[in-house]
Formats: sequence, C-alpha cells, structure tokens
Amino acid sequence: MNASEFRRRRRQLMGMMGPNSVAILPTSREAVRNRDVHHPFRPDSDFFYLTGFAEPEAVMVLVPGRSHGEYILFCREKDPDKETWDGYRAGLEGATADYGADDAFPISDLDDILPGLLEERERVFFAMGTDPALDKRVSDWVAQVRARARAGVQGPIEFLALDHFLHEMRLYKSRAEVATMRRAARLSAAAHCQLMRRVEPDMYEYQLASVFGHHCAMHGARELAYPSIVGGGNNACVLHYVENSEPLKAGDLVLVDAGCELECYASDITRTFPVSGRFSEPQAQLYQLVLDAQLAAIDKVRAGNHWNDPHQAAVRVLTKGLLKLGLLRGTLANAIKSESYRRFYMHRTGHWLGMDVHDVGDYKIDGHWRLLEPGMVLTVEPGLYIPRGAKGVAKKWQGIGIRIEDDVLVTRGEPDVLSRDVPKEIDRIEALMAR
Repeated sequence: MNASEFRRRRRQLMGMMGPNSVAILPTSREAVRNRDVHHPFRPDSDFFYLTGFAEPEAVMVLVPGRSHGEYILFCREKDPDKETWDGYRAGLEGATADYGADDAFPISDLDDILPGLLEERERVFFAMGTDPALDKRVSDWVAQVRARARAGVQGPIEFLALDHFLHEMRLYKSRAEVATMRRAARLSAAAHCQLMRRVEPDMYEYQLASVFGHHCAMHGARELAYPSIVGGGNNACVLHYVENSEPLKAGDLVLVDAGCELECYASDITRTFPVSGRFSEPQAQLYQLVLDAQLAAIDKVRAGNHWNDPHQAAVRVLTKGLLKLGLLRGTLANAIKSESYRRFYMHRTGHWLGMDVHDVGDYKIDGHWRLLEPGMVLTVEPGLYIPRGAKGVAKKWQGIGIRIEDDVLVTRGEPDVLSRDVPKEIDRIEALMAR
C-alpha cells in the first residue's frame, strides 16, 4: 500500500468530518505476554488504515483546515540506546518524511499540545469506550479548553463516534486493498494445498497447523490472521476449536480453518478433507451437500442482493438435503420456519472480511439487511456438524464436521472468489491428495 492510498483515505475522512472539527485516534497498546515479554505488536486496524504507521505508542490527529498542517502524528522520538535493544524507530523526522504527516510531536507531549488543537473546534471525532484511560484524558483536554471560555476561547460542543464514519469507509475496498487481499488469499490457498499433500494418519493437528504457518511465512506472510483451527474427526464439530492437540486418525475428516495476514489484511479459508485421502460414502454425501450449499450462497453474492440472501440460499439447500438424508423430518417449509436445521448448522453463512478477520461494517441499516455493493468482501462458509453421540442420528453420520469457506468480492458482475485456487470438489481434493 503506497503513501497516496493512506493520503486519499485521510482526505476522504476529513471531507466527511467537515470544518471546525478534530479527530483523535490512538494505535493499539502493547500487550504483555508474561513478565517483561510482550506479544508481537500489531497496530490498531483503524489507526493503520489512515496512517500506515506500525509502531506502538502513537496517536493520530486530523484537524481539517489547520494552517500548519492537517495531519499530525504523535509518536516516539528517535533514541539510539533504546533502538539498540528494541529496534528502529521512525521518530519525528520519519513520521513526516516517510509517513506523510504534516507535523509530528513526541508522544510525551500529547497532554501539552492536544488542548490547543481542540480550541475553536466544535466537533470531536473519537471512539469513546475503547480505551478508558484515553477517554479520561480527552475529557480532561476538553475541560481545559472550556475553562478558558471567559477568555473568549471556544471549545468543542459535540462528540461524534469516529468509528461509525471510519468503519463505513473500510467496508468498501479500493483496488489496492483488493489486490492485497487477493495476494493473501492466494498465499493461503497454496498453504491449504500443501496440507492436503502433507497430511497423513497419526500426524498431530498442531503439526498440520505448523505446515500452514511455515508455508505462509516462507512466502512473505509472517503473521496469521487468527489462530488456526485444525480439527480432526469429532473435534471438527467444535466451531472454534484451537487446541489442535490430538492425533489425526485414518478414516476421519480434518477441518482446517486458517488464513494468513498480509500488510494487515486478512484471508480466511476453510477446507475439509479426508486424512486417508479418500472420502467414505457418508462423508461424501454430507460434504457434497455443504458444497452445494456454498455454491448456491456464492451465487447470491451480487450487487443489489441483500446481506441475508447468501445465508438463506445456503439454509435452503442444507435443509432440503438433510431431509433427503433422513437427518431431519417434516416438510422443507416447516423445517426452515422452525429452524430445525440449527441442530446441525448453527452459525451464519459469512461475515465481512478486511483488515480484521471479522471485519467492521453494519449488517443492517435502519433495521433492514443492507444491500451488497461492489467493493465489499465477505466470507461464504456453510457447514454441517454432527458430533459423536448425537441422539437419534445413525452412527455413520456421527463424528463428522464439515465447513467450506471462501473469500468473495462483490463486483458489478459475477462474484469474484479470491480464494479459488484451493480445490473444494471431491474429485479434485482426492486427486491432489493422491499426488
């Protein structure tokens, strides 16, 4: 993502903010793993979306119309001693030269400088409630300005939710964003193909997960978008199974939900395949049903359809198939109305995808499902989960969990499946595994 992309986003946001306003946005805090060891730092998605700045201890301020510069970045100063221990810092010079800030100040000066930036500003755009400590500081800054009212200084009179405006922007992906997400999806797809080639009975779930992470890291994606889910057999019936601690058994299916992160953009792909290389007849019947449901749902990912259309398409196909297989009873209409299918399919068919794996953006507008529009990216991920010991279910269906998930871009025409490079048809999976 080049500097012009971040500059365009800031200009778009300031245009929405209007004059006499100010926006305040911090990055993430560093998180302690244990004692003096930190988790790897990952910048706040909103902050990075507008700045491209990946260091901790930073706050972005936008002040439309400010004569000395509209984009201000508070960050750490250069410090040769600390950089010897902890690595490079951009410093104030780098903030302006490399990250496009019009002005930069030390993060330690935030309390001294911010109140002055709030003077004569009517509106403050800020995500209240995400950082209680910063909430108090913002309140204190505003109070300082208002205390000078008798001296003729005007302070803010209105607070607006910055995330409401920013998340609507993030919902629509630019060409540059789509290109990055396509690269992430292709890289993850290649890693999923590696798993199909490498899996074998008695391999541990965590070993398969490590193959995925290794492949992504070796090809430039050092971080995963979320902890990988690798569930063999009955473990696949736990939707967010992350223990990944059991050996994979011959004859079982294994469900892998894993995706890499590239330049802070996520991919999210799930595939289910046989540990021994071939589907049994019951496994194939359930798998084909899920695949048919996913294809029907993807076909509904079109501009002008509403958000719930893909889910309704998947539910209809799954319910009809479960009735045919004898796993549900009654009529199709009654089974859908009563939601009896939820015994085996209990989640939604997808979610927004972008910088966060469960990305920002409203699903409803004024109480109605929002319409899909070009530039939106979502996952399509129907599944079936029949745990071992399920009452009234034939044993041949038990211990089977299946999910098939792809990343799909809404276009002006056909749905664009960004993750198409990893096979999902039964014959193609078995052929790949046979090689």
